[in-house]
Amino acid sequence: MAQRACEGKVALVTGASKGGTGTAIALRLAAEGACVAITARDEQGLAATKDRIEAFGGECLVLPSDLSDPSGARTELVPRTVEAFGPIDLLVNNAAMNGYRPFEEVSPKQLELSLQVNLWAPWELMKAVVGGMRDRGSGSILNLTTFSAELPPGPPFPVNKPSKAGFVYGAPKAALNKLTVSAASECEGQGVSVNALTPQAAIATPALVEAGWIDETMYEPLETMAEAALALLTGDPDVLTGRIAFSLQLLVELNRPVRDLMGESLVDDWQPVDIPAAIARQEANLAERGWPDAYTFGRVNSPRP
Repeated sequence: MAQRACEGKVALVTGASKGGTGTAIALRLAAEGACVAITARDEQGLAATKDRIEAFGGECLVLPSDLSDPSGARTELVPRTVEAFGPIDLLVNNAAMNGYRPFEEVSPKQLELSLQVNLWAPWELMKAVVGGMRDRGSGSILNLTTFSAELPPGPPFPVNKPSKAGFVYGAPKAALNKLTVSAASECEGQGVSVNALTPQAAIATPALVEAGWIDETMYEPLETMAEAALALLTGDPDVLTGRIAFSLQLLVELNRPVRDLMGESLVDDWQPVDIPAAIARQEANLAERGWPDAYTFGRVNSPRP
């Protein structure tokens, strides 16, 4: 039997209660041999994720917490994980508070909550684990981010929500991107990787599928996100670090086969040879909304003197 990629590792994954990206990453890490601690507000959802992990023999610790509360249970996530499983090798900051509205309609409370969940909590958790990772000379941190953190081209500006109403969600995530690269730079050469991962398009989570929001031209499956996350968490820390990676483009770059959440079977129609066509469809969709060449990050910049 082949060695599993995370055998003997300890992982902490936030936002793993809704059956979406956090759940998928937690499942994939557990299937690869990691002991996984999971956290979110929804205790019933956390229990469901734990049941799925334990059903195939994985180990899972449920740690309910409200990441928007700076003095709440989030302060105990790292020590409780360490007490149960040992030092944390893999930290996945997946929990997010999103939403789109014009900047002048954002209330101070909404901005505060977004900053706490999308930036402050990841920063605190990163601080809590990085010292031990440095001491051991190994570890990986992964922050989930968003296309809304990208600067839209213009004028004229695109008409989609990331451009027109993306401040309250995108600004904290843009700061998280900066934190990611800064931390990667500061951990360089110490065996610790720090990366961020952006979905290329809407992720086909159970909630979005049920709501009928998934357009065949603008989605990717949970398996591609989990595979890209695993690639970043287990890659060479001297090479694969400091990335603000887009999921599908990363999989093509690495020519990485996409497997199911158990790591057993290849996912039909989502292998590296298939993915460029999916990226092209998604890029064309964005272009129709006034955002051309969205994945080449072409922007108007101040001219160099």
